[in-house]
Formats: sequence, C-alpha cells, structure tokens
Amino acid sequence: MNTSSPIQLSSAQSLWFGAADTMRVAIAGSGADRNQPKPHLSARGWQVVVTDYSNGPGLEFNLAGVNVVISTISGASQLNLIDAAFRVGVRRFAPAEFEGPPSLRPAQDALDRGRRSALERLHQYQPRGMQYCVFMCGIFYERFAPGGMIASNIGRKSGISGEGDYVLNTRHLKAHIPHGSDGRSATVCITSAQDVGRFVAAAVGMPQWPSELRMCGERMNLSDLVRIAEVMRGRPFERADHNLESLDSSLRLAQVSQDMQGQLRIIALIATTEGRYDFTEADLNGMVDFRPTRFQDWLRTAWSGHLTPL
Repeated sequence: MNTSSPIQLSSAQSLWFGAADTMRVAIAGSGADRNQPKPHLSARGWQVVVTDYSNGPGLEFNLAGVNVVISTISGASQLNLIDAAFRVGVRRFAPAEFEGPPSLRPAQDALDRGRRSALERLHQYQPRGMQYCVFMCGIFYERFAPGGMIASNIGRKSGISGEGDYVLNTRHLKAHIPHGSDGRSATVCITSAQDVGRFVAAAVGMPQWPSELRMCGERMNLSDLVRIAEVMRGRPFERADHNLESLDSSLRLAQVSQDMQGQLRIIALIATTEGRYDFTEADLNGMVDFRPTRFQDWLRTAWSGHLTPL
C-alpha cells in the first residue's frame, strides 16, 4: 500500500473516487460546500461526483464498480448509501465512526447520529458478502484547531464541531477538564485527520477486514493535553475541573434552559470521563511504515499565524 497518498476525510456532498492498489475506493461526504469544485482532489487523480443520497438508483449508478466505500455521512443518508453499496456488490464498507469503541456507547446515546442503526444494517449484510470495519481513532486533533473541526469540514452536523466546543479554548486560554472517580483527568486517544487517512489507506488492501481496527496518534490524559496548549501559548489556561457529579448537574441546568449545544458539549465531556475515547491496543499503528504526527507539533503548526502576540 502506498501510504504517501492518504484518504481525505473532510466532507463534501459528493462521492470521491480513487484507486488504492487494485481497489476502487469511493468516499462519501456531506457538507455545505457540495457545489464547490475540489481541485486538490482532482489533482491527485480523484473523480468528484455530486450526488443525492435520497436517490437510490442514482447512488447505485455512481457506486457501480466500486470495491470499497468509506463513509463520512450519518443518519438516513448513510443507511441509503449502505443499501445501495450492498445492491451493487461493494465488497467493503467503512461507516462514519472514527471515534472510540462502539461497545462503550450507551443504548440511548445523544451523540449517536444514527451510528447504531448503520452498524446494525452492516451486520445484516456482512454474511451476504459485504465486509465492514469500524475505524477507531479517538478524538481528532482538528477539534483543537483554529475554527474547530468544522474548519476542516469534519463533524459539521455534530453540533459540537466549533472552536472551543471540546475541552480546549486555545484562543481564549480556557480549558474544561473532566476527571474520573479516581480524581485523575480523563485519558483519550487523539489522532490527526491526515494520519487517519493514511492509516485507512493502509488498511484498504488488507486480505480480510476485521470488524474493528484501531489507530492512535497519541494517548494522553487531558491535563497533559492542556499543558501542551499552555506551553504553545506561553501562558497558563483558566482551568475548570469537572467530575461526573458536576457534569450531571450542569447537564440538568442546560436541559432546563433548553441549551441544546450546551447539552451536547457536556455530554461529550461525560463520554470522555467514561473512557469512550480511550483504548490501548492500536493495531493499525503496527501495520504502517510512518510515525503519526505528535500533538504538540501539530498544534503549533495549526495555530501558527492565527494568534496575536501576547
């Protein structure tokens, strides 16, 4: 596998077609920029096709001859994509996961966005010839980028993809740090979107896909993550420490005030406290020939030119 040509994980309302080894790969995305050209993809040999995920026959036409589908969409659109992929004989499907282990999610998950239904559908199709794999990377570095994940067209519909929506507000020197019952700050796996693309590209040509593959740029507790941001800014952050009790209390207040975005932010911190973005066996890391970008290096590069001197 040529891991120097990473799969692009940012989103657009289109299907992107490219080749990896002998596989024809389609990447499905959705976003506000669906009618904008993608010269950076075309220059790498990707074919970009604007599509309508509610149009089953149109999806089947576009997916004809595709071996692998990698999804970055959710909800009904992803279910339609899964159905169309199965009908035209797609061999492998990677659903829009790219977080922590699905087994750690509760049955009633406010952050689900249709992922449970997608996995149930894929489980039905697996014995009938379409393999699927959940790629886990923990938290994207891009959550901590200028503009947040949405600046990279990631997580546009999640409600918590903006700058400062999760743990760090680098621009304003603030941090919300959830702690476990042992008093220690929560631990997370974090990976850059570019490296996730490289990991996934390396996995496309595997002889068989397992149901899960894990990758990790770095695994660290959130106190250390905040400390890296403090060093980069050259100033201490205003830290707000949380435990499950305080987060539950804050969630109730957000519910009473009908603050939906506030609820999502708090639920994401609760999920972090519960270890939903943490794992230890990053099996894909041992299958590639590159070293993932370190968070401190990525953060300094990402914020270069975006901050006024202190």
